[in-house]
Amino acid sequence: MVHSETSRLDADILNREGEENGSSGSRFRRIFWHHPLAWMGIVGITLLTGFSFLGPVLYHASPYTLHLTSILKPPSAKYPLGTNNLGRNMLARLMLGGQTSLEVGFAAAVSAMAIGIVYGLVAGYVGGWVDAVMMRVVDLLRSIPGLFLLIFLDSLVTPSPGLLILLIAFTSWHGVSRLVRAEVLSLKRRLFVEASQALGAGSVHIAWKHLLPNILGTVIVATTFMVADAVLVIASLSFLGMGLPPPIPNWGAMLADAMAYLPQHAWWLIYPPGLAVLWTILSISFIGDAFRAALDTRMDSSFRGGKVS
Repeated sequence: MVHSETSRLDADILNREGEENGSSGSRFRRIFWHHPLAWMGIVGITLLTGFSFLGPVLYHASPYTLHLTSILKPPSAKYPLGTNNLGRNMLARLMLGGQTSLEVGFAAAVSAMAIGIVYGLVAGYVGGWVDAVMMRVVDLLRSIPGLFLLIFLDSLVTPSPGLLILLIAFTSWHGVSRLVRAEVLSLKRRLFVEASQALGAGSVHIAWKHLLPNILGTVIVATTFMVADAVLVIASLSFLGMGLPPPIPNWGAMLADAMAYLPQHAWWLIYPPGLAVLWTILSISFIGDAFRAALDTRMDSSFRGGKVS
């Protein structure tokens, strides 16, 4: 009897949420797809993804082969972005470096998001001393500069792409957990949650069916910016000589290697990876800003006629 009442209540709630989500979904599409930053970010990340993943298929050149007779050659027909101090093709290395940055960045952000969601849901929903202890752990982690902690952890092991994903996720999940906890603290006082509890619905059921769908918007926005942060962290670690070991190409290591050749005016070693990092961060950040504008109900009053005022 209790199970049937709970199921019926869930169906009523889901129907109402479906109607509200239909309206909010229409509003989201209306604002997001007319947001100028959304198009700039989508075009930017599409071009970058095509360059990094489709480029090596079309441009048949090895990023590892040493051309000892073509060391530090400027851009030419044979080497469109020149060669580095070992005679390696810079264009091929830039493409493969893009694959590494995007794959590790997205995987690290998704992993941090998953950890943060679970942690924040538990802390916010259980509450009491459990919430207090869990938040003190988060405060402790937030008090330690993430880059310093990454450098320390990186110095203990030789990172592979998989291990680097775990390290970045470990140092960045707590931001998402605080956002999720704040949303859950607000949502668990709503009538539909109290009604589910009164009818005997379990905590896992309430968290999965009612709380999680209502916090996804906030989490998606946070995760988008976390991808940009992860790409920057990868480049920073590699620039400091603490990232992925050679000969794996990545933009930060390419910039670090180029610094020694500034007196030779080898600009082709510096500008391409530097611009690639900037392009990636800006493109992802633009998409994140558009997501935030589309999901913020307060923006609706400033949006008229397909324009953001």
